[in-house]
Amino acid sequence: MPPPSRRQRLLVLLFSLALGALLFLWQLGSTGLVDETPPLFAAAARAMAETGDWLIPRVNGLPRYDKPPLVYWLMGLVYALPGQAGWNPLGTWAAALPAALASIGVMLALADTLLLWPQPGLARNADLASRPQRLAEQRSPAAPGAGSWLITPLTAALSFALGPLVLLWGRVPVSDALFSALLAAALLLCWRRYADRRQAWWTPWALLGLAMLTKGPVALVLLALTLLLFGWLQHDLDGLRRRLRPLPGLLLSLLVALPWYGLALLREGRPFWDSFFGYHNLQRFTSVVNHHLQPWWYFLPVLLIAALPATPLLLLALVRALAPLRLAPWPLQPLPAATSLARFAACWLLMVLAFFTLAATKLPSYWLPATPAAALLVALVVQASPADAAAEGGGAASATEAGTEAGTGAGTEGGVGERVGVVARAPLAWADRWAWRLTLLLTLLLALVFLLAPLWVPLIADPELPTLPAELLAEGRLLLAGLLWALAALLGWLAALRRAPLRLLALQLPLVLFVPTALLPSWSLGDRLRGLPVRQLAAHIRATERPGAGSEPLAMVGILKPSLHYYSRRLVIYEGIEPEGLVNLAERLRRERRPGQRPSTPAATPTVLVVIDRTTAASPFWQGLEPLELSRAGLYRLWRLDRRRLETRAAELRAAGHGPTWEQPRPERY
Repeated sequence: MPPPSRRQRLLVLLFSLALGALLFLWQLGSTGLVDETPPLFAAAARAMAETGDWLIPRVNGLPRYDKPPLVYWLMGLVYALPGQAGWNPLGTWAAALPAALASIGVMLALADTLLLWPQPGLARNADLASRPQRLAEQRSPAAPGAGSWLITPLTAALSFALGPLVLLWGRVPVSDALFSALLAAALLLCWRRYADRRQAWWTPWALLGLAMLTKGPVALVLLALTLLLFGWLQHDLDGLRRRLRPLPGLLLSLLVALPWYGLALLREGRPFWDSFFGYHNLQRFTSVVNHHLQPWWYFLPVLLIAALPATPLLLLALVRALAPLRLAPWPLQPLPAATSLARFAACWLLMVLAFFTLAATKLPSYWLPATPAAALLVALVVQASPADAAAEGGGAASATEAGTEAGTGAGTEGGVGERVGVVARAPLAWADRWAWRLTLLLTLLLALVFLLAPLWVPLIADPELPTLPAELLAEGRLLLAGLLWALAALLGWLAALRRAPLRLLALQLPLVLFVPTALLPSWSLGDRLRGLPVRQLAAHIRATERPGAGSEPLAMVGILKPSLHYYSRRLVIYEGIEPEGLVNLAERLRRERRPGQRPSTPAATPTVLVVIDRTTAASPFWQGLEPLELSRAGLYRLWRLDRRRLETRAAELRAAGHGPTWEQPRPERY
């Protein structure tokens, strides 16, 4: 069967692009920046565009060394476009666009790879793994039909895009989605070069350099581990080396990435080295930072959740892609390069799992680099399964097809081959049927969770979102979500009698509708309740500045929201809820110097603006300061506070043993 025509390929890619735009671009700028990390990225990128300093990201008067600059550069280029107040009033569109486009790019890369290199179904791959000579002689005895070749790329793209983690981080302005996309593109191009020597050898290494400019050397580590495991399992490390040319490739990657590192080190010196390499890379891997302590098995449930509702299919695919393992120097038989994508994806996923399991600091976003590999595995295990043969031909016909697919030899070997084929295929058919049934069951269970929302939504107790349960239920979006998930299960069940890829696509399409009709409106509700009060106070701060009072400092205590800095366009002194926070605030106003803030005495600057949440304001040490309340929104109050009273209270707290802590090193200060 010839691969799809150029026109068919273009249609599939355009359809994938349209679905990606719906999932990641629709209403992208309609909500504000989600605290706490996204406003830091957005503020630093906007500052680059406004100041013209594109070397070091800076936010709230301090350098931000946590990530390399590529994501800031891309955001900053959009912020540099004119008329921001009209088309990007909340800042989200410019800041989140790189993440959204990167996610769409992964969808297209997955679909295009499967269009150009159609793969045999994973079931067939597993059966034929011990017969590589036959697989090389004939593309695959179980090669899918033209319909499968067109549907499977689309299901792979949607398996990626509909993953819970991807739906979230694909719209959040941080570096994770861009990093995962660049790493995925580099890995896919490595495999494409391995599958076809006519592919350019240098493109994956250039993209690897860009990935290193997005999140650091972890990109090189993950790519190297994946290639080493794949080459070992393929018994072809030397062939992989000859095709990928790693030494000149690595030099190209370093040529792309190292200039910025060198310039940053030259300008910033030891603080950059200690923060970026020492803290954000080495220390994050070897020790727990920011209280992100998780058990060693943390990413196992993340793997299961990130693949919902297709988790059973992913687990089956992993088993198939790595079967039959054996105790030997080369534990798997080599596959032809052009049909080894499933094995490559399994190595990719396992190396992300192993690397971040070893890391001391664990976050859900660390799993994002594995999501494209998981999508490939899900699409390929559904592409062609023994259940198709059973559905189409019945018992005797299925046995005959199974024997034929297993391969028949000459003379008397033919009968043995057929009998072996029948015995070998039966348990695989059982596994396929049960993996699909469990997928439908999980889809129904998730539908039931949404439909039973009146029972569990009232249990949500978030002080920042006191009215969320009532408003969620009043909108009826959760009921709609439940109906769409139930429809997905129903269509998947009805399509189960058709060829394999169609059943997955039938399940996925209602979930595409779930995003704009239920998920995004619920996201907007959360933003209105959590983010809007901070934006309202920021607008009040900007609107009520008195002539000559531009130097009146601004602080936020208690619940800390970097979005206040972004939306107020003011330097903000952030301090926590502890008594030391009040002491720190008084001392920092008098002594701290950073760009945008000069030390001052109460005589020179008699008042300070303080944004404080309701709980912190009720603390005993904040009582009795007689603030002038200028505004309130949600949980927050905007005070104008007399600095002399503030310093008197700070002296009382110091005498009670609450000393200042603001000069202690804090690597992630803002």
